[in-house]
Amino acid sequence: MKKFIIPVVAGMIITLTIDAQSQYKAGDVAADFSLKNVKGDMVSLSSFEDAKGFVVAFWCNTCPVVKKYEQRLIDLHKEFAPKGYPVIAINSNDKGVSPGDSYEGMVNLVKDKKYQFEYLYDESQEVARKYGPTNTPHIYLLSKKGGKLIVEYVGAIDNNSDDPRAADKRYVADAVKSLLDGEKVAVAGTRAVGCSIKWRKV
Repeated sequence: MKKFIIPVVAGMIITLTIDAQSQYKAGDVAADFSLKNVKGDMVSLSSFEDAKGFVVAFWCNTCPVVKKYEQRLIDLHKEFAPKGYPVIAINSNDKGVSPGDSYEGMVNLVKDKKYQFEYLYDESQEVARKYGPTNTPHIYLLSKKGGKLIVEYVGAIDNNSDDPRAADKRYVADAVKSLLDGEKVAVAGTRAVGCSIKWRKV
């Protein structure tokens, strides 16, 4: 495990703790998980028996970039869940570092925004450490193949975080459409843009 100290404005510092070897990439077999949703129920990917795959989004309550992408994630679920690729959002931020990313904050957010997709709490950060997201949002598109969860794409939702109308590359949507058409995903990885994962301080 390595720690990086990144200088930012006004003399502040941000400490990121990441395991650079753990990040999934296209072609890897992803692990299933069991996490609590905002209703208090435990949810795993294996419980979606009819799903063809998943749009797993590492998400949070507070990040400004997440807020810019919120409607786009809602739209991805609306478009692709009926076709077998539901969105599964995961909050892995430590509430001790970012109090607004608490479980209670998740419950209130879902009530306010009326998410139709599952929003799960990775309180132990175990799932984040397995998958290796660096940012929120950070997307992992998975497909079910031979009883395994195969990573098909990792990265950003599209190529313009500020304005969805200016995004001319819809990476996640295009990747899901390719899978539905039985085709190989053309772009299997991009750089996720957003706020850093708030790792628990040790």
